[in-house]
Amino acid sequence: MYEVILYYNFSHIENPERFCKEHKKFCKELGLKGRIYISAEGLNGTAAGTKVQIDTYKEYVWSLNGFEKTEFKQDQNDYIPFAKLICKLREEIVSLHMDGVDPKNGGNHLEPKEWRKVMESGEDYVMIDVRNNYESKVGHFEGALTPDLDNFYDFPQWLEEANIPKDKKVLMYCTGGIRCEKFSVLMKDEGWEDVNQLHGGILNYAKEEEGAHFKGKCFVFDDRLIVPVNPKDLAPIAQCEITGKPADTYVNCANMECNKLFVCSEEGAHLMEGCCSEECRKSEYKRPFDPENAFKPFRKWYNYFGEDFKQRSVQQEEQPQS
Repeated sequence: MYEVILYYNFSHIENPERFCKEHKKFCKELGLKGRIYISAEGLNGTAAGTKVQIDTYKEYVWSLNGFEKTEFKQDQNDYIPFAKLICKLREEIVSLHMDGVDPKNGGNHLEPKEWRKVMESGEDYVMIDVRNNYESKVGHFEGALTPDLDNFYDFPQWLEEANIPKDKKVLMYCTGGIRCEKFSVLMKDEGWEDVNQLHGGILNYAKEEEGAHFKGKCFVFDDRLIVPVNPKDLAPIAQCEITGKPADTYVNCANMECNKLFVCSEEGAHLMEGCCSEECRKSEYKRPFDPENAFKPFRKWYNYFGEDFKQRSVQQEEQPQS
């Protein structure tokens, strides 16, 4: 079993280029895999390795000046969901493309228990899913606004057109919390006062409150692509783009010229040989379709909830399908 971590910390880095070079060297020597982005505004990453590797890396991050209080969301998985290590410089660790957005001026952080309490209180609020459309498509909180946007930096324009009353209580969430750190600042700057964000995002809420009031699953930016949130409600809320049947598994189109990320069931993948359309299926640039391994990573998502849930899921998988 391997450990998978997700983390960020907005802490100013004086020399990001040197910081990145030293950080990458340490991670390579440790044997860590994942994606880590560094800028003058801080550190944002997701990585995987053995327990020893992850524990060593966390201690390293905590030893860095300004990063002593970095929070890590941590899960277990039976394989490393990254092919390699990427550690690089960026202008922003999460791209909003706006200057002067300081997370220190952001919204109120609600712990998962507090978030659930507000949802169940009957209080009037507006909830915003601060993620891209392909993420909210496969899972979101009940009643949330799910903007049909391809990129986080499109949200400022969406906000201008959303007509959300400025006296409304605002709740917002994302995968791990980082996008809310910036979007909450923007909303406060634009005149909203009661702005609240889910501390630790969906992944933290899944652990603390077992995903109550969350429908579907959570998209993640590694080879797992989706992880469950609410063990009592695992039904897909999206549809296979080939068959139209319920599905929540994402695949990349096998046509290398297309490579579109789309929701596809195993049945749909077999019908189109891993492609998103008949045109792509006939392309000379189509990757060979391997039906035995195409969906293998996604059959292991039940590990997310621990051994008891895993045993029940394995038993269900072994039952004949009607």
